[in-house]
Amino acid sequence: MRRLFPGILAVVLALAGSAFAQDAAMVSLQTADDSRGWDAVGKLMLGDRGFCTGALIEPQLVLTAAHCLYDKTTGVQMRPEDIQFYAGWRNGRAVAYRSVARTITHPDYRYGGSDKLDRVTADLALLELSQPIRLPSLIPFETGATPVEGDSVGVVSYAQDRSEAPSIQEFCEVLAGRRETLILSCSVDFGSSGAPVFSIIDGVARIVSVISAKAEVDGRKVALAVPLAVPLAALRAALDDSKLTGRKMQGGVSLLSGGQGNGAKFVKP
Repeated sequence: MRRLFPGILAVVLALAGSAFAQDAAMVSLQTADDSRGWDAVGKLMLGDRGFCTGALIEPQLVLTAAHCLYDKTTGVQMRPEDIQFYAGWRNGRAVAYRSVARTITHPDYRYGGSDKLDRVTADLALLELSQPIRLPSLIPFETGATPVEGDSVGVVSYAQDRSEAPSIQEFCEVLAGRRETLILSCSVDFGSSGAPVFSIIDGVARIVSVISAKAEVDGRKVALAVPLAVPLAALRAALDDSKLTGRKMQGGVSLLSGGQGNGAKFVKP
């Protein structure tokens, strides 16, 4: 079990003490009725090395944790074509299947960085899908303002012992909050990385944070999460820049032969 590093532990003890409110139990979303409204949460299949959780925030855009995109042994970032998004994955079937065309991690994220706190505070990524998902039953989530200490939030996630259907914890607590990091009483485990943290107001669920890691305080499990308010804007800008760079590179190439005739052909490396 990963334990809290000193900076975050100090925040928890100073702001939240050692008392924990009673959280809602984890409920498995086994049927279509159970999952109604939550199918935009999906399972991210990471080649042959495991999975994370992600959520649609636009028809072609999935939000998750940046560290999910790295091989933990080599530290190398995965290729987009090795990642699949299974929206609403439940008991062997998904509502929609998509491959990933482009991945962008937060500009400040460093997978190999020595400072674990820095890794958590920028642990966000966007995945651009190969094709948008446009289904009446699968509506991308809106994003909302950062919750504060004492607020109730909810989490929908997959994990190693519940990988075949998503589970929802409707109520857990923000134990401590800073601009860069939230500490939650929510129940998470391996595979929950990238899971959306929701604030539900007037019946509307909005993503306000993303699960980054699990930790412990006095033997009690907690979750570390990244607020979206500031870093999501930087992520979107980085995605736009990558698209612009790609167009510039394409615009600088002149096709001399091989397009329609029998000239030289290029082999994909």
